[in-house]
Amino acid sequence: MIPETPPDVAGAGVRAPARPNAPGCETATSAPEASWKATLTPYAEPHTGRALVDLATSALPYLLLSFAMYLALSVSALLAIALAIPAAALLVRTFIVFHDCSHGSFLHSRRANRWLGMALGLLLYAPFLRWRHDHAVHHATAGDLERRGVGDIRTLTVAEYHALDRRGRLAYRLARNPLLMFGLGPIVAMMIGPRIVAKGARPRMRRNVLATDVVLALLVGGLCWLIGWRDYLLVAGLPALLAGSAGIWLFYVQHQFEDAYWESGKQWSYADAALRGSSYLKLPKVLQFCSGNIGFHHVHHLNARIPNYNLQRAHEENAIFHDVPTLSLRDGLRAVTLKLWDEDRKRLVTFAQARSSNAHPLAGSRWQ
Repeated sequence: MIPETPPDVAGAGVRAPARPNAPGCETATSAPEASWKATLTPYAEPHTGRALVDLATSALPYLLLSFAMYLALSVSALLAIALAIPAAALLVRTFIVFHDCSHGSFLHSRRANRWLGMALGLLLYAPFLRWRHDHAVHHATAGDLERRGVGDIRTLTVAEYHALDRRGRLAYRLARNPLLMFGLGPIVAMMIGPRIVAKGARPRMRRNVLATDVVLALLVGGLCWLIGWRDYLLVAGLPALLAGSAGIWLFYVQHQFEDAYWESGKQWSYADAALRGSSYLKLPKVLQFCSGNIGFHHVHHLNARIPNYNLQRAHEENAIFHDVPTLSLRDGLRAVTLKLWDEDRKRLVTFAQARSSNAHPLAGSRWQ
């Protein structure tokens, strides 16, 4: 299995990039291995107390609020629907705990991370080992044009898109359409995709997917028998759909912004991909809480062993993290219009810009 971070990345040193660094990133991409281990190791230390606080402000209140939604159905369906919004926010925060467990960063014990991750995976309809593997591939290949397709959102270059036939272009446009991406996307990503065992999957991963499917079938079937399938869809399905949409958007803007980083083969650098290809999404405090600090994505990609509750401190205390692509909430919403990577201009562009031989940056761009 591909490790959470390649052997030449943060926590074990970073490889110097083969191309010039962005301003302010020289130290980050040229520091020797010993220096990076010493700098990042203190932040990569799990803290049991902070981890328990995370659980007490994510999975636990999500379950309690789900029960409150069920009770609210006897009063008003509209009240239950209103409660689905904070329930979805708590489910997103629960996903971040699950995500940290996949990196082995949430708790000290590797076994505890695995068992907690598998338990939380049932709330997220996700087979833990399968998701951990795919996400590890994402960390090892983010920003590499030659290794796209696993654990990421499919992105074509302008040339690749123009080389497609009419049916291929239509399929790509539909896949990148916001209504489908954030509407049907969560259903495919959470409910359908994880249920399928990939061809050639290792036996351990195959067993994990099948075991998760069986347990989920028993749980969902039991709850539907107990409270009825309509109530189950409202109490569990609606928050999951909203949380899935928010999660896809977060994942999208963390790597799909105008001045993102994409390189090929030997030109690719893990450190550059982390510091130039992973955004710092500055969210209002409430949204930062709900998203588990994942907006500090540049820090997370440089060292995936740093738990979510240490990401902000690592960002604030190290100058190398202060000159990275920074997006506001508004910027993140506007980034959804970007569809293709223009290799000549080294930027993501819209379909309209891709059609023009004089593609230009979005008017009023605020990328930093």
